[in-house]
Amino acid sequence: MTAMIEKDDATGVLPDAGPVLFEQTIPRHLVHRAAVAEVFVTDLHVTNENTFHVGAQWPRGHSFFGPRTTASHDPLIFAETIRQAALLVSHAALGVPKSDRFLLHDMSVSVDMVGLRTADRPVDIVVVVRAHDIRRRGDSIGGIRLEFSCYRDGRKIGTAGLGWSCASAAGYRRVRGDRFSATPYQATLLPAVKPQLVGRDRPEDVVLAETPLHNVWSLQANPGHPVMFDHPVDHVPGMVLLEAARQATLLTVGKANAVPRAMEFTFRRFVEFEDPCLVIADDQGRTRGGRRLGVTFEQCGRTVATGTMELADA
Repeated sequence: MTAMIEKDDATGVLPDAGPVLFEQTIPRHLVHRAAVAEVFVTDLHVTNENTFHVGAQWPRGHSFFGPRTTASHDPLIFAETIRQAALLVSHAALGVPKSDRFLLHDMSVSVDMVGLRTADRPVDIVVVVRAHDIRRRGDSIGGIRLEFSCYRDGRKIGTAGLGWSCASAAGYRRVRGDRFSATPYQATLLPAVKPQLVGRDRPEDVVLAETPLHNVWSLQANPGHPVMFDHPVDHVPGMVLLEAARQATLLTVGKANAVPRAMEFTFRRFVEFEDPCLVIADDQGRTRGGRRLGVTFEQCGRTVATGTMELADA
């Protein structure tokens, strides 16, 4: 990590912070991944105590994160890049212990469709990360808010934000109680949605099952999936919920290849493996250049996560 001086990026041009490297990925444990192949971030530069530049590379192809079409990368690879950049900054720059656990409260992502275009080589990305609202827990960080600006070829292509709490290993065990040792499995086995209806080729990539209700599905992710469940977890990961929301919106509008260009979600409770979880979509109408849908996750009669997703016009 190198100390840098950052310039204002209000113009949409990448602030000058020196070279960000794309030669190799960072150590996998810093982004909570077991497989090296699932690591997209490549470098970290510290510009000041609360601002950081993170390098990332999107591969030309990926078994789960698209590209969704031959012309466009999957927007959820952008969301996953943001997740990894947040973990890297939290651990490597802000000093959150590797043993700490993160409790995601909210996440928003917005991306320019032109910025998702594919090329004849992998895409190098620079993410400018700003940390604020840092809450202390003794000598450690108890919570933080991070804001992101994403650049490709020096031009801004997207923004994001998230807020999460950090819990010590002992604190997380207390929070989770009997469910601390939960392992991924499917609580129910209902007829899954056909892959082609949600822009997927493989049944194992489908995370929704049919229900008799209109625009209501049951969350049913494959616990053996090598990307969604890359490592042991005791609850359904947030990225799985975003994929479920994406699939629910595609089913609602009846466009399997529609592309989400923006999403904003709040996570209120852990989504548990052992209890059925309903995914409810609501078409909220047209926006400028797209269509906004609301998505609610309900488990045991309570809303556990809720948000909106905006699909770009084809």
